[in-house]
Amino acid sequence: MYIDTGPSLNEAGGFGALGLWPRYGIMSATCHAKPGVLREKENHAMKPKPEIPYHMNHEAAAAVRRETSMAVAGRRAFLKQVGLACGLAALSAGGALPAWGQETPQPGLADYPLFPFCIDWHDAKKRSFKEQAQMLKELGYPGVGHIWLDKVAERLKTLDDAGLRLFQITMTVDLTPGKPAYDARFKDVLALVKGRKVQFCLLTNGAKSSDASADPRGVEILREMSALAEDSGAQLLLYPHVKCWIERIEDSVRVAAKVDRPNVGAMFNLCHWLRVDKQRDYRPLLQQAMPRLWAVSLNGADVQDEAPGWAHYIQPLDKGTFDVGAFLKTLKELGYKGPIGLQCFGIGGDTREHLERSMKAWRKLSVNLNGS
Repeated sequence: MYIDTGPSLNEAGGFGALGLWPRYGIMSATCHAKPGVLREKENHAMKPKPEIPYHMNHEAAAAVRRETSMAVAGRRAFLKQVGLACGLAALSAGGALPAWGQETPQPGLADYPLFPFCIDWHDAKKRSFKEQAQMLKELGYPGVGHIWLDKVAERLKTLDDAGLRLFQITMTVDLTPGKPAYDARFKDVLALVKGRKVQFCLLTNGAKSSDASADPRGVEILREMSALAEDSGAQLLLYPHVKCWIERIEDSVRVAAKVDRPNVGAMFNLCHWLRVDKQRDYRPLLQQAMPRLWAVSLNGADVQDEAPGWAHYIQPLDKGTFDVGAFLKTLKELGYKGPIGLQCFGIGGDTREHLERSMKAWRKLSVNLNGS
C-alpha cells in the first residue's frame, strides 16, 4: 500500500507555514505498508547540529547539547505523529493495514489472481453463496469460479456485494449428433456477464478422448458459441478433463488453433494432466500452449498416484510432493500472465480451513511469480 501525502509539504499552508519544516529538517514523508513506518528523505544540511566553539566553557557547551537533544527528540515525536496520521488516512479511505509480519504482495502478482473453484459440493458447512463470498473476502481471495449455469445471477449479486469477481463458469458441450450441443441458457448467461471478462470452461463430451476425427464437428460448435460470446467480452476455454473429448492440453491447443477465433483459448489443469500423462515434463506442453494459454488450474498434489480417485492429485496447496513453486516459476519464464484457479474438488471438511491453508501457502509459493 502506498499513500501519497498530497501537495508538497513546503507549500503555503503546509508544514512550512507552521514553522515545522526548518525546525525538523523534513523534505518529504511517505507512508508505506507497515503502520507507523515512515520513510524520510532528509536534507542533512537542515538537521540541527551542535556547533560548539573551542573556546566555549563546559557549562555553555552542555547547554547547547541539551538544546540539540531536545530538538531531535521533538523531531522524532513529530515523525511518529505523521506516520500515525498516514495510517489513519488509509483506513478512512477504505484501505486495510496488513498485520505486522504479513508480507505485502508484490505488484507483479496482480497478473496472477488466485481464485478457488469447486468449493460448493464438499463443504461440511454447506455455505450459501453469500457466506462463501464473505469467507473469500476475509481470506484474501479476489473471487471465485462457478460450476454450471444454475443461479449465476445470485452468484453475481453476492460477489458484487462483497466487491469480488466471478472469474470462470464451467459448463458442458456435447458433440453427439442429434443432441443439443450446449445449454440453451448459455445466451442468457452471456447477457448477465457482459463486460465482466468471464471465462467459460468447456467440458466436451460426445466423442472419444483425443479423437481428432471429431475435430470438424467440435470446431463447428465452438465457432457458433464463439460468435454468441463475442459481444459479451467472454472467453471460451477448452478445459482438459479426464475421459472427455478434450482430455489433454495437447487436445485443447489443437482444437483452439483450428477454431481460430480470438475468444477461444486453452487451459492447463494440473490434476487432470497428472492423471492422463505418465511423463512429468510440463514445460514443452506449456510452451506449445502459450499463444492461447489463458488460464491455469493447480493445487497441492503428489507426483504419482496409481490409485483411483483424486485424494492424492487434488490437495490443499500446502500438501503433496509435486513442486508447485517450480511450476509457477516455469509459467513466469514462459511469459504466462493470467488467472490461476485453485482446484478444490473432493477436498472434504470445512472449506474455510483448507482455503486458509492454501492462501498461506500461496503467499510463499507466489514468490516465484514476483518481479519483472
